[in-house]
Amino acid sequence: MKSKYKKIIFTVLPIALGVFLIWFSLSELTPKDIAAIKTSFQTANYWWVALSLFFGILSHFSRAYRWQFMLEPLGYKPKFANNIMSVLVAYLVNLIVPRAGEFARATAISKYENVPFEKAFGTIVSERIADVIMLLSIIATAFFLQTKLLSSYLFKENSNSSNILYYLIIGVGIMGLILFQLIKKSNHPFIQKIQKFVYGLIQGVASIFKMQKKWAFIFHTVFIWAMYILMFYVVTFALPETSNLPFGAIIVGFVVGGLSMALTNGGLGTYPVFVASAITLYGVSQNPALAFGWIMWTAQTLMVLLFGGLSFLLLPIYNREKA
Repeated sequence: MKSKYKKIIFTVLPIALGVFLIWFSLSELTPKDIAAIKTSFQTANYWWVALSLFFGILSHFSRAYRWQFMLEPLGYKPKFANNIMSVLVAYLVNLIVPRAGEFARATAISKYENVPFEKAFGTIVSERIADVIMLLSIIATAFFLQTKLLSSYLFKENSNSSNILYYLIIGVGIMGLILFQLIKKSNHPFIQKIQKFVYGLIQGVASIFKMQKKWAFIFHTVFIWAMYILMFYVVTFALPETSNLPFGAIIVGFVVGGLSMALTNGGLGTYPVFVASAITLYGVSQNPALAFGWIMWTAQTLMVLLFGGLSFLLLPIYNREKA
């Protein structure tokens, strides 16, 4: 029963938080602000939004194709259609229950392609390790490109804020090294579990470089994340106020938006606000910045709902004979 209540809490809380944030952000706007945002929505060039969705679709196709490189060495070669529909269903499920999409994806491919669930899920975990490395690389790029701007934002223009951020990064690095040495030498059962988990992650990364088509896998990993950034970038041209943002703003906005999605289901309520707060650092007014965030989030969410929903319906139909 406790487990059941925990699942309900972890499902409902992010949605409730997202709804609250939407209400709170809207309640802070004046009628003039709301009118300005509506005008931005009405005058936006949606051809750029359509191009953004095209890049999103390419990233999903690439992710499905990349998955094949993990499954083939295990002796399985699923139909590409089942791969792509399983991936899209995973995105749809993640909108409803955070982090449950990976289980849904492994379940779908197991049901329709007879790939054992454990093996399918293991390949997805290995994929996620590669994705985490890419995300961390982009975050590091954002900090190195925009250290002064981010530090002034984080510390509210406090004096010596850049130095504080540098010291903070160095301090975290030193603490990380100390913690690593303590974990490495500890015999505590809980610490040994952490050791086993980290060792498994390292093995997962190493397995990528040992696979037969490792360069194809690495190419698709980079391609997927390049498409994600392009999705964000091209939408900036939809509004005149955001059309001249520098590359640094694109990376910072992308990173902040991506991190916001971890707080609520699909960034519900958080994505537009976080992205707006990031691009206002570059001289964009609050109202068009919010409009940009909402256009970006709405387009992505509708794409997932449409293609994820269609995949959910088409999977059993496409595999009718096997079922």
